[in-house]
Amino acid sequence: MKKFLLSLFILFPALSFSQTDGSGKIDELINYLKAHYVDTVNSNQMYEDALKGILKELDPHSYYLSVQELKESNEPLQGNFEGVGIQFNIFHDTIMVVSPISGGPSEKVGIKSGDKIVQINDTLVAGIKVTNQDVYKKLRGKKGTKVRMKIMRRGEKELIEFTVTRDKIPVFSVDASYMAAPGVGYIKVNRFASTTMTEFKDAWRELSGKGAKDLILDLSDNSGGYLHAAVELADEFLSSGEMIVYTEGRTSPRKDYTSTSFGSIQQGKLVIMIDEGSASASEIVSGAIQDHDRGILVGRRSYGKGLVQNTYDFSDGSAVRLTTARYYTPSGRFIQKSYDGGVDKYYEDLKERYKNGELSDPDKIKFPDSLKHYTDNKRLVFGGGGIMPDLFIGIDTTMITQLLTDLNRKNVINEFCLDNVDKNRDDLKRTYPTFEDFEKNFDVEKLVWTDFVKFAESKEIVFDKKQLKKSQSFIYMRIKAGFAQDLWGREEFYRVWNTENAVYLKAVEVIQRKNFKGIDFFE
Repeated sequence: MKKFLLSLFILFPALSFSQTDGSGKIDELINYLKAHYVDTVNSNQMYEDALKGILKELDPHSYYLSVQELKESNEPLQGNFEGVGIQFNIFHDTIMVVSPISGGPSEKVGIKSGDKIVQINDTLVAGIKVTNQDVYKKLRGKKGTKVRMKIMRRGEKELIEFTVTRDKIPVFSVDASYMAAPGVGYIKVNRFASTTMTEFKDAWRELSGKGAKDLILDLSDNSGGYLHAAVELADEFLSSGEMIVYTEGRTSPRKDYTSTSFGSIQQGKLVIMIDEGSASASEIVSGAIQDHDRGILVGRRSYGKGLVQNTYDFSDGSAVRLTTARYYTPSGRFIQKSYDGGVDKYYEDLKERYKNGELSDPDKIKFPDSLKHYTDNKRLVFGGGGIMPDLFIGIDTTMITQLLTDLNRKNVINEFCLDNVDKNRDDLKRTYPTFEDFEKNFDVEKLVWTDFVKFAESKEIVFDKKQLKKSQSFIYMRIKAGFAQDLWGREEFYRVWNTENAVYLKAVEVIQRKNFKGIDFFE
């Protein structure tokens, strides 16, 4: 936009505007374009582009949202959307139902895992290169409206027609909760939404009933969400009156958020898993726990987002999200990473961390001495560029080979699991009636490896022996996790995934140590 406006002024130096402070110039410019430009212009789109251009110059987290973008961005945080209630994958250019959402409208009418959606209303959706966005547009809609679907089901000669009445569909922020070890619960939170605390408390209540006293809280790849949800979660672990976070901005006076006496996990051991994908609200929780020495952070340096946004609506239903304040951890840390190089460079930061070796070697990470802070127990921590965990666990780069990259790039593992489970779902369920049976007895090498190699080779994957040796254990785990997800759900995926997750394995080891408390642990 800046280049576009500059070119106009160069071409038309005689243009003059009555407002010397710049207000109204965009209106006048677009009027000139509508009246005199050589081609027809879309003035509505130009206004939106101008808004985006202005906001891009401020910071990476202030941005404009169209009506549809605003709706889509709010749905995960509101904890629900309106639709038919299926988890799906596009496989062989066909919409495959991975599973109907429990209690949702599709399950109620009898749609099953493995069903293939061939037609939606009167539109053919198979074999036409349908996209995820196409599916959303056709299946999501206002609660109470109906959608007709024709479905192909294995074993049935004819297509089956269903009419589904759309309803509120929950979007869960707790992906998994299970016992990681005797007395130790594990809960993975993927975002901080309006329903997060209800889900978290339900999960902890169930784990407590199974004997959990201590908790591993997995915030890896949690990109954040609502500030109040982060404050409420941190409150669960802290004693009354402790600082959780404070915010302050040019027009926003300092506001302190402190803990109450109602936390339900104030006494047990706590380990929090974080990584380079843990941002914003995740960093508020992690920073509070670290600054008060309440628990131990395990993993890799977090993302580094310390800016607070508020949403302001326009009259047409669109909105702008503006950064209105900065947030600080209890010790006074401001953990926002620099964006002086512009938005594009800002979003390339994680790629740079990988190239520089920062994701595998903590000595490559440099914090400025000017940003020193201290925890309650006088441990040194730093502001700027995210939160450094107490125990750094680097990425294992030895298993990252061209073979593994090709399998991921071509989505071969996911497609193989979907295809195999679709063909053998009933037999697999009979053989493994529970996940525990599956976890104990499903052997990838003995049962499906030969089929997998044939399937991968049909996708032009070349199996180099040296590369396979480095990546094989991870590929085995990924296949088993894919089967678990397609047979049961997201929690079972993580129960398998974590068997090869070095951060999780360290968290389990650490939380069972006798010398868990105290500054000596870190020396």
